[in-house]
Amino acid sequence: MGEPLSVDLDQPPGPRCSVPTYFFDSDTPALAAFARATAGDAATPTEKAVRLYYAVRDRIRYDPAFCNLSREQFRGGAVLAQGRGFCIPKALLLATLARAQGIPAALGLADVRNHLSTPEMLEGMDTDRFFHGYTVMYLEGKWVKVSPAFNLSMCERFRVLPLEWDGKQDALLHPYDALDRRHMEYLADHGVIWDLPYERVMATLWARFPGYMARLAQGEGGRFQNR
Repeated sequence: MGEPLSVDLDQPPGPRCSVPTYFFDSDTPALAAFARATAGDAATPTEKAVRLYYAVRDRIRYDPAFCNLSREQFRGGAVLAQGRGFCIPKALLLATLARAQGIPAALGLADVRNHLSTPEMLEGMDTDRFFHGYTVMYLEGKWVKVSPAFNLSMCERFRVLPLEWDGKQDALLHPYDALDRRHMEYLADHGVIWDLPYERVMATLWARFPGYMARLAQGEGGRFQNR
């Protein structure tokens, strides 16, 4: 059955939340160098975490039409090199960068409903219930959740409030947008894990969005890229 992946957020982090894995490849030279450069002269882990968050939020484009399908594409270093991805790879990348800077971090999975989904996003899907990823970091003696999914330029394009974060409080996606329209709704939380259950994630995506996933696998999903 393998080693359990779950992380108990009522407890301090175990060593698994700090070490490299195949997917959380925090020892990859290019990724580690990016983490160092981004953290810069930040004096505390919280300051480092905030700088890493904004780098992933805005420099890695949210792109559900570029669905990371292979095991290699899901590695933190690969997401950084690709410069784009959907919410789960972006959240995994942020956690990997945090580990590279000595911050215990893990990946959370949840079901969300995006009330502002575009026709491009919904094409080929039979549901507006999305499988969502967020990052969890251990800062100042507690676990803090944050979602780095939506980059600033995308938020401006769709008039969505960008998600700001101070490293001290949870910052998940806003329930309303800049026009006070219903935006993101969290429906179910599937817990926090210290490594990526790749087969489980892919099985969930294919089961929920078979038509959409088939299009992506055939290289037909690129219409969300231009922002």
